[in-house]
Amino acid sequence: MGKRGLAENRVPVMELPRERMIHNGVHALSNVELIAILLGTGSAGESVVNLAHRVMGHVGGLRQFLDVSMEELIEVRGIGPAKAISLLASIELGRRIAKTTPETRCTIRSPEDVSKFMMEELRYLKQEHFVCLFLNTKNQVIGQHTIFIGSLNSSIVHPREVFKEAIRRSSASIICLHNHPSGDPAPSKEDIEVTKRLIQAGQLVGIDVLDHVVIGDGRYYSLKEHALI
Repeated sequence: MGKRGLAENRVPVMELPRERMIHNGVHALSNVELIAILLGTGSAGESVVNLAHRVMGHVGGLRQFLDVSMEELIEVRGIGPAKAISLLASIELGRRIAKTTPETRCTIRSPEDVSKFMMEELRYLKQEHFVCLFLNTKNQVIGQHTIFIGSLNSSIVHPREVFKEAIRRSSASIICLHNHPSGDPAPSKEDIEVTKRLIQAGQLVGIDVLDHVVIGDGRYYSLKEHALI
């Protein structure tokens, strides 16, 4: 049996950090438990949690990890270069995440905005792709999802799939799109029927379907702009 097994087989499984994270989620873990997960294993005769406690005590607190060096970490008995590198890498990753700024979100004000946002992604596809853009209350795109690939018909593009994603993303509204591989964006009768069905479903769940934009080769057709919905 390895060192980890000798040191930790006395600890109930549900008290080990990894098992607690699996069952309770990462937010339930203490700082020491998070450090223990990064360390992976303890040292001879010592559990990884005890080793994490000693590391925390040696460094002097969570804030002090920002300035700790590899040499300082290796001073802790049971911490070698591999464990020190794992800790330092996670600290640096957290530092970089903290410095990032929220991605600028595209704001949709018109069908032309929709076209500019999705034209290059859809215009060259050889099959029809039915895509939904999910918007917040400011009409900013907070996500997109390909609902279906293939010929559009009302039996396949089911409102359940569309609004399941919209609800999951806390969307205020959605915009539907699909491409016509022929290059001609003129909508079919089926396109219009699918859109009306989705609008009715959206009214029931409180999520507006703002438009359905068909993408051709360098051209687009907005059903709302042409008063078809």
